[in-house]
Amino acid sequence: MKFKAKPLRSVLYVPGNKEDWMRKAPKYGADALILDLEDSVPLQEKAEARALVRNMLDELGDAGQTLVVRVNTLETGMTGDDLEAIVCDNLYCIILPKVQSPADIAEVEALLKFFERRAGVEIGKTFIDPGLETAEGIRNAYDIATASDRVAHMGGSGGKGGDTARSIGFQWTPDGMETLFLRSKVLIDSRAAGVQFPISGGWFELRDLDGLRKYATELRQLGYTGMHLIHPYHVPVVNEVFTPTAEQIATWQGLVNAMEEMRKTGGAAVMYNGDMVDIAHEETARTMLNMAEELGVI
Repeated sequence: MKFKAKPLRSVLYVPGNKEDWMRKAPKYGADALILDLEDSVPLQEKAEARALVRNMLDELGDAGQTLVVRVNTLETGMTGDDLEAIVCDNLYCIILPKVQSPADIAEVEALLKFFERRAGVEIGKTFIDPGLETAEGIRNAYDIATASDRVAHMGGSGGKGGDTARSIGFQWTPDGMETLFLRSKVLIDSRAAGVQFPISGGWFELRDLDGLRKYATELRQLGYTGMHLIHPYHVPVVNEVFTPTAEQIATWQGLVNAMEEMRKTGGAAVMYNGDMVDIAHEETARTMLNMAEELGVI
């Protein structure tokens, strides 16, 4: 059975060692939460954080929150320990950091199958969002995305002074021109691999909401469907940017209706809002309407 991925506009990181923060996080309105076991958790607190995250998967998941967990990298030797603790019915997806090649996806998929079977979870239920944070990983994005049916979300991003900046050598600017190619390259690889809901990130200026809006709008225009976020301040802006407006929905519905009426007369194209449209435009409109419906906008 192939499971269906969800459109996610906003996916908010929460440290996995902060029980109160995790418990409060749903009130900020993000479509999904990332309970983090990696960079935000000190080494000496990893074991305790696993137990806290597992409890939150039960508590928040039972309340209807979509939950993602960022596990530790394969090279740390802790990925298996993380998955053993967290695999359950309420776990929607894992983020695997610093993915370099399809072999990394194959390794974590084998671990997921083992722990799903042991936890009584349907095999294949847990999705993977590969973290592409190095030049090698970005270069191999298409092969990584096609390595498993579990890859449901993937994207390119690049923050100020992080792993991606160090690997590639770019200097971050608010305009983002230095990362435009890598974001575009990974997006095309994701779409070509059939990843329906690609997600990017990379905005770390906590108080610059105007800059965030500009950056998120560019991501949407490129073809991304959502963003990873590091602060609750950013959730309302990103939800707004990635939510179809009433005007857009009306336009798509009108285009579909116009094509259906034209088809009754034996035609294949129609003038709509000053443009000549045909079945390709109709299919795009239907795709967008389906996503709007899944987001609960329609």
